[in-house]
Amino acid sequence: MESDEDLQARGRALSSPVRLRILRLCLHRPRTNKEIAETLDLNPATALHHVRTLLSTGFLAADEARTGNRGAKEIPYRATGLSWHTRIPHSAPVLIETFLQEIEGLQPSEIDVWRLGVRLSDEHRAEMMGRIREVFEDYAQRAPDPDGTATSIMLAHHLDRASD
Repeated sequence: MESDEDLQARGRALSSPVRLRILRLCLHRPRTNKEIAETLDLNPATALHHVRTLLSTGFLAADEARTGNRGAKEIPYRATGLSWHTRIPHSAPVLIETFLQEIEGLQPSEIDVWRLGVRLSDEHRAEMMGRIREVFEDYAQRAPDPDGTATSIMLAHHLDRASD
């Protein structure tokens, strides 16, 4: 059983769009701090601070050190998948900000967006969200396709108070 301190540390670790983006970068292949910093346009020291936070909370794991191009020791990091199973209350703002950062610079044709308004009972709304979650869980548990393309999905559900 995790202590309250562990849960709080994990919550803080997932409260940063930068850290969530690092997890996404390291999901399908390990990346070094240098690669992370370059991809996210971060100072390497800033990237390392975030990497260490994710390491200490179990969201990242270090692979075996390797020798880089100039003979320097490099440590590749990979996402452990723990973040998918960690529920953090009130995470919507950070998830939305992360999503907006990740799609910045993409062409409209590179983003597939759907929006739907429905009027459902509590029972039917719970059923719909449960079925959607099952689909997400199914794909999250699958091994990556070796020839696949990395892709991301974000689902946001909210009550539509303006339609009442």
